[in-house]
Amino acid sequence: MDVNEVLLPGVGLRYEFDTAEGNRIGIVARRDGRFEVVDYDRRDPDRSRLLLRLTEEEADAVAEILGAPRIAERFADLTREVPGLSAGQVEVAADSRYVDRPLGETRARTRTGASIVAIVRGEAVIASPSPVEVLRAKDVLVVIGTPDGIAGVDRIIHAP
Repeated sequence: MDVNEVLLPGVGLRYEFDTAEGNRIGIVARRDGRFEVVDYDRRDPDRSRLLLRLTEEEADAVAEILGAPRIAERFADLTREVPGLSAGQVEVAADSRYVDRPLGETRARTRTGASIVAIVRGEAVIASPSPVEVLRAKDVLVVIGTPDGIAGVDRIIHAP
């Protein structure tokens, strides 16, 4: 997909792309952090219609919602390309000893050889979490490794 980026002096940047249905969509990223989503008239590409305005926080939420399935899909693609590599998910139960503790305390990679490549927290995705990222109840850990490694991460998170 081609995305055209246009500098709007004093305003910000505009990103434009064509959808599979033939619509032209624009997203204006303003310097003040706000975003505007527009579509263009098919008969007159210089005319646009405002679809919605988003604050920076709202735009971040939309990006996370749309990005979460794509991240999981990319990990699934990776595991299909590499024999012996699998992707799994481990939910952090409310009674896990690791709730409200840093991810690094699990020593999951050292102990299992599997890597926690993302944390899904509600609608948010924390990609490539650092060892200091604090785990929360109901977090879902996205784990890449061998099936045994993924099972090992599950055992660590759920150990009494």
